[in-house]
Amino acid sequence: MDHCKSCFQPLTIHNSGYFSILLNEHTKLEEVLTKLYFQKKENICFTKQYHDKSELKELLSFIRCELGDLASYKGAISIEGNETNSEFLSLHTIYEHTFHEKTVNLIKYGQFESYLQPILNVATGEIYGYEALLRAKDQSIFPSQLFEVARKTEMHSMLDKKAREVALYAKSKKIPKGVKVFINFLPSTIYNPNHCLKHTFELVEKFNIDPRDLVFEVVETEKIENISHLKAIFQTYRSHGMKVALDDVGAGYSTLDMLTKLRPDYIKVDRQYITDCHLNKESQTFLQGVITLAKELHITVLAEGIEQEQEYDYLKNQGVSLAQGYFIGKPSPTPLLSYKVATSF
Repeated sequence: MDHCKSCFQPLTIHNSGYFSILLNEHTKLEEVLTKLYFQKKENICFTKQYHDKSELKELLSFIRCELGDLASYKGAISIEGNETNSEFLSLHTIYEHTFHEKTVNLIKYGQFESYLQPILNVATGEIYGYEALLRAKDQSIFPSQLFEVARKTEMHSMLDKKAREVALYAKSKKIPKGVKVFINFLPSTIYNPNHCLKHTFELVEKFNIDPRDLVFEVVETEKIENISHLKAIFQTYRSHGMKVALDDVGAGYSTLDMLTKLRPDYIKVDRQYITDCHLNKESQTFLQGVITLAKELHITVLAEGIEQEQEYDYLKNQGVSLAQGYFIGKPSPTPLLSYKVATSF
C-alpha cells in the first residue's frame, strides 16, 4: 500500500537534538539558514543542533517569518543528527507539532469519551438514537481546538479513529440495542476503506454491537472531490450491515445534487435552514425541496440545531422524520433515555 496520511505517525519533538532542512531550488532558503548558522551537509541538507525546545521554536519562528509559507520546504527532527535515518516532513507540519505540543500529546496519549446528543423520532416522540460527539476528558481543550490542531498536524486520521472507538464503546455500554448511534467520520482520513475501517469493524464484533444500530455520518468541511471514493466508503459500511448519512446538507459542498449522486440513508439539513425556519421563507422553500427530493430517493431527513418549539412544530408539520438540537436535549456523557416535548425552550 502506498504511504498515506491515514498511516502518518505523529512527530516526536525531542527536548534537544538536531533540526535538518532539505535543500531545494529556492536560493533564499540557503541565505536564511546560513544566517542562522545551519551547517551544509554534502549538498543534501542543512543541519543545526538545538539545545532545548525554546531554541527550536525560535528557529522555526524566524524561518517562517523569512520564508512565509513553510509547506514548500521539508525538514526533520532527530536526536543523533543522522539525516539518512530521518523522515523528512513538511516544515509546516514540524512547526505545528512544535507549537501545539500539548494538544498533540493529548491526541496521542489522552483519554476521550463520547457525549451523546439525543435524536427524536418526530412521529412517535420517542428517542430514535444519539449522535456521538468526541470530547477530551481534559476539558481545558475545546473540541474545535482539538480538531483544528489535528488537521494542521496531519493527525486528523488518528483522532477520527479514536472518535469511532469511544463512540462504539459508548454504544456498547450506554445505548440499548435497537437504538441507533450516529458516528462522524472524515472521508479524507480513509485512504482504503477495507484497510482503514478494518479496526472499526473488529470493534463492532468485539463489543457485540448490532451493525444495524450504526449510522456513519460524513462530516465534510473539506471539498468532496472524489465522489467515487466516498461511494466506495459508503458501500464498505453498507456491506457490513451499517447505514450512512450526509451532514450539513445545503451548506458548502453538501448540495442537493450530492443526494442524487451518493444516495445516503439519512441526511442532516444544515442548521442555517433550521434556525427560525418557521419565519424564514427562503429556508422554508429550501426545506420543502429537500423533503420532496428525499422522499423520492427514500432518504430519511433529520433536522439538527433545533432550539425553539416553533422550529420543531414547523418541521414536524412539514414531515421531517427526525429531530436533534438543544430543544430536544444537549450532548451529555449520560444519554437521555426518554423525551417529553417541552412547552417552552
